[in-house]
Amino acid sequence: MTGTKEHSEGAGPFTTRVTWRPEDGSTAVWESRLARKRARLTVHREGEPEPRPQRADSVSVVRLRRLNTVAASAFTVGGALFALGAALAQFGPGDITSAWIYFAGGLFFNTGGYASLLQAVNTPHRDRRTGRLTTRRWRWWSYEPARIDWLSTFTLFAGTLVFGVNLVGSLLHGLSVQQVNRLIWAPDMVGCVLFLIAGHLALVEVSHGRPRLLVRDLGWWIVVVNQLGSVLFMASAVTAFVRPSTGDMVSVAVTNWCTMLGAVCFSAGGVLQFSERP
Repeated sequence: MTGTKEHSEGAGPFTTRVTWRPEDGSTAVWESRLARKRARLTVHREGEPEPRPQRADSVSVVRLRRLNTVAASAFTVGGALFALGAALAQFGPGDITSAWIYFAGGLFFNTGGYASLLQAVNTPHRDRRTGRLTTRRWRWWSYEPARIDWLSTFTLFAGTLVFGVNLVGSLLHGLSVQQVNRLIWAPDMVGCVLFLIAGHLALVEVSHGRPRLLVRDLGWWIVVVNQLGSVLFMASAVTAFVRPSTGDMVSVAVTNWCTMLGAVCFSAGGVLQFSERP
């Protein structure tokens, strides 16, 4: 029916792709990630051999391009700093230098997480009648848990904030084993769980609820690389637990190497993200 939704895809309560017929008789396809990252949807008009992208206006394009640059830069630098901190912890002078480098990297992760959330908050709105994307007023915050893109980016940002608690705790001296596990290890675990949840939601979004390989989709590669980084961060967190009986970590080497490799994944994801823009 003209002007109404014909078909929606996604998982559970979340919609990631909608196909409908606007008033002009064309067929429009809206995808959550494409609208948020590239400010576009696809329109196929009768008589045209191929569908063509329909972009939002210049206001949305400029906004999302700037936010993408901030997020990509922040994750690239933040991941590089985490990798450097882990390398110094494994091969270098000691924990103090690494802790400050981790702390600096955490600030970049906070920035990247919030910029990603702002992309979701300021995603152009889909107009069912005209089959176009329309610009919303600029917002610094919203509460939209029914949207998978918002929930994924919010969970990611929350994870970066929890990691901040862990990183501040690592700068403290003279902590007992119990304090180390409570102030450093526990927030690290919570942050890793939030990263894994955010990555899973991002995979659901880009795959429209069906696990599959999308080797020609740049967004899919970014999500997969970042999720691999989250898995490695979780392995690092698990092996960073300090045994009360000995006062030693489960495995210092595994912690450092998994942190280093996971950070490289996030940095690589940041580099790829530079190309996923309007």
